[in-house]
Amino acid sequence: MLILLDFTDDVPIYLQIRNQIVMGIADGKLVPGEKLPTIRSLANESGINMMTVNKAYTLLKQEGYIRTDRRSGVVVSGTITKSGIISEKSIQNLKLLISEAKLNGVSEKDFTRLCSQIYNEPKEVGE
Repeated sequence: MLILLDFTDDVPIYLQIRNQIVMGIADGKLVPGEKLPTIRSLANESGINMMTVNKAYTLLKQEGYIRTDRRSGVVVSGTITKSGIISEKSIQNLKLLISEAKLNGVSEKDFTRLCSQIYNEPKEVGE
């Protein structure tokens, strides 16, 4: 699994890890039961503190995206709850994104077209 971190970004590293794993699951690049790197190995490969990776994994576990198994380690959850509900935090993030698009002159039609295009991108299994 390849995680690309941007140390110059304002987004904290643990959230970058969390976000990339969530996107990987949504895109089908990470499948239920797939083993993720250990905290130690991901920290060593990325050159970051183990506590940062632990924070990301803890958040992912709380959200139900991953689970820990004594035999297999950290794996993608096979029982991701599909509630159909978007969190309040995600709605606030979407509002910010829409505001930025408006300020940059993006029309509602172009914005919704882009959203639809991204939402319907084919899943790329096995990459």
